[in-house]
Parts: sequence; structure tokens; C-alpha cells
Amino acid sequence: MPAAAHQLAGVTAAASQVWPAFALVTGLLLVGVVAERDGLFASAGAGLARLRTGPYATFVLALGLVTLVTAILNLDTSVFFLTPVLLHLARARGSNELPYLYGAVFMSNAASLYLPGSNLTNLIVLHHEQVSGVTFLSRMWAAAIAASVITIVLLVIVFRRELGERQRDGVFEHAAPHLGIGVLAVTVSSVLVLVLRAPALPVLVVGIAAVALARVPWSRLHAAVDVRVLGGLFVLAVALGSLGRAWRGPERLLDSLDRWQTAGFGALAAVGLNNLPAAVLLTPNPPPHPRALLIGLNLGPNLAVTGSLSALLWLRVARSLGAKPSVRRYSQLGLIIVPLSLAIAVATLWLVAPGRL
Repeated sequence: MPAAAHQLAGVTAAASQVWPAFALVTGLLLVGVVAERDGLFASAGAGLARLRTGPYATFVLALGLVTLVTAILNLDTSVFFLTPVLLHLARARGSNELPYLYGAVFMSNAASLYLPGSNLTNLIVLHHEQVSGVTFLSRMWAAAIAASVITIVLLVIVFRRELGERQRDGVFEHAAPHLGIGVLAVTVSSVLVLVLRAPALPVLVVGIAAVALARVPWSRLHAAVDVRVLGGLFVLAVALGSLGRAWRGPERLLDSLDRWQTAGFGALAAVGLNNLPAAVLLTPNPPPHPRALLIGLNLGPNLAVTGSLSALLWLRVARSLGAKPSVRRYSQLGLIIVPLSLAIAVATLWLVAPGRL
């Protein structure tokens, strides 16, 4: 095959691996926009604020909400819409907002192993399998639950002093959801992800239809679904995917690693390249330990804000709300949380289903 034709084939193969993930996440982000417009997230936060629970229980429930939204609607949707909700929750209860600020992003990354649409990397790394969401969950549930639980426990321990503080009297607000297009879109998209082996285009259609029916303003759409950022990531992912097919060095390196080394390497690759481009570069063909790699790519971004798009979204949203996120504090927390969550997730999946790593 001529060199030009070979390069074109590599680009085409990389694009075919990447586009379903981008189509799916775009559809889920659009669904999230409509759900937010209907007040679903705000009402959930207001409900938590009104509960007569202690500070630790409230924090754990808030992290549970992040887990649920991440699993169903994607971690980028969770970070973009729930960071404001968790900050308002902390302020409404008169609590220190730092645990809620960092909990929003750390929990979103940690809870992104449940369904294919929970994280773009899930679809990219396992694109050769083409399985439904139910099948994906049946294979990843042990690691997903382990990563979620250990992250919650560690966040509570790390922020135990801040959670015990009461800074002022809270102001409770009532936020009633509008049960309309948002609920319907979330329900339909969730069913499609669970049932279909290739849900990307159907979910994208649901998202487009939902924003059209809800008449969402363009400014809000642009804020949540930044076409320039997604387009740039798509181009970068395709370029690195083409490189991975032309230069087999990364693939050969993965072939030489065991499951533990694969998870660690995936985490470092995510921080160094961002988890999405890293996933495409490393998986032109099925890796020997795909789920160990996936665990590393999904949990590794909690080491540094360079690791995922969700962390960059978190920085932008948090600063717009008057919070003061620290890149340094983020990595300090990550150095505590990531090694333990990574090891426990891999160990749990190995114990439950050793043949699936």
C-alpha cells in the first residue's frame, strides 16, 4: 500500500474509533442542558439542603448525587451542572465549601466507570467490543463501586475538619423541578445507552430534539457544549490515533505490562496527554488488559487538572461562581486519593472477575 494511502487509512480508522464517543457525549451534554433548564439538578440540591442530616451525611449524599448524574449523563455533564449545585448547597447550609468544591470533580472522575457514556474513554478503549450498557455494567460494576466508595471515604477523611465547621447560618431556597422534556430526555437517553450496542447517534438525536423542543437559548448551549473545545479534542484524538497506528511503540509497551502496571501507566498517560487523546493513542488494537487501562485512564485525572476535560470545565465553572479552586491543592488531594482508588478498583475487579482485566 502506498504511504499516502496507508496514512489515510490510519486517519479513517482513528476517526471511526473516536466519533461515536464524541457524538454520544454531545447528546448527553444536550440532555443535561435541558435537565438543568427544567430545574432537576437545582431541585435535587435544594432537597439535600433541607434534609435534617449532619454535615458528614449531607456531604456523602451530595457525592452520591454526583455519582448518579455521572453514571447516567457523563462526567462532563456532572461537573458542569453539579459544581454550582454543590457550592450552593454548602452555602445554603452555612458550611465550608471546599469539600463540596473538590468533591464535585473528584467524584465525577471516580464515578465514570459505570456505563459507556459515563466517560468518553470507555467507548474509545473498548470500541472493539461494541457492547450494550447493561453488558458494560455487568463487567465493570465491581471496579466502579469500589472506586466510588473509596473516593467518598477518602474525601470525608481528608475534609473531616472542614466538614465539621459551620461558617454562618444557611439560607434555604425552594426549587421545584419542571417535570417535562428534561425528565423524558434523561429517561430515553438512559434506556438507549443501556440497551443499544451503538447508542451514539440515537442519543445525539434525543439531545438535539430535546433542546429544540425546550427552546434552549444559544448562549446556554454554547456554554455547556463548547464546539471549539470538542472539535479541538476530536482533531487531537484523531491525530494521536493515527500516530498510534503508524508508530506501534505505545502499543508494544502496553503488551509488555501486567494489569497493575497497565493501570498505573494509564493514569500517568492521562495526566501527561489528557485521558481522551491518551486512550486513542494506546488502543489502535485491543490491549491485553483493557479494563485495567480504563481504570487508570478514568481515575488518573484526579492526579492533575491536565488529565481530563472535566477538570478544565470544573476550573472554569468554579471560578465563575466566586470559588477559589487551586491546581496545587487538586494535585495534593490526588496524590492521596488516586493510588488507593486505583489499587482498590483493580484489586476488586480482579477478585470478582479475574479474566476481565
